[in-house]
Formats: sequence, C-alpha cells, structure tokens
Amino acid sequence: MEKLNLREMKARAKRRLAGRTGDRRLVAEARTEEAEARLLKTQDEILDTVAEMRREYGVRRR
Repeated sequence: MEKLNLREMKARAKRRLAGRTGDRRLVAEARTEEAEARLLKTQDEILDTVAEMRREYGVRRR
C-alpha cells in the first residue's frame, strides 16, 4: 500500500514541476501516471476487502 501512495505522490510532484516549466506533454504524462496510481490503489483496496469478506464469511476460493 505504501508503494502505491509513493507512486501517486511522485506523479503529483512531476505534474506540478512540469506545469511550472510549461511542458504540456510532461503534464499529460504525469496526469496519466497519477490516474494509474489511483487505479492501482483502488484495486488493492478491493482485493483487501474481498479477502476480508472471505475470512469473515468462510468462503473459499475455487
């Protein structure tokens, strides 16, 4: 989970820096990286929730 937070923070910093330098391509690239980091974070949260539900209700994987 920490790795995902670092990835998002890195993308935000890259976007801010690129915005200040006026590099539109780099800004777009950083936005994409930031969105990807949020998606990975959401995926991790979903997988954690599913695992917790399986433990709580005793459902086994097939």
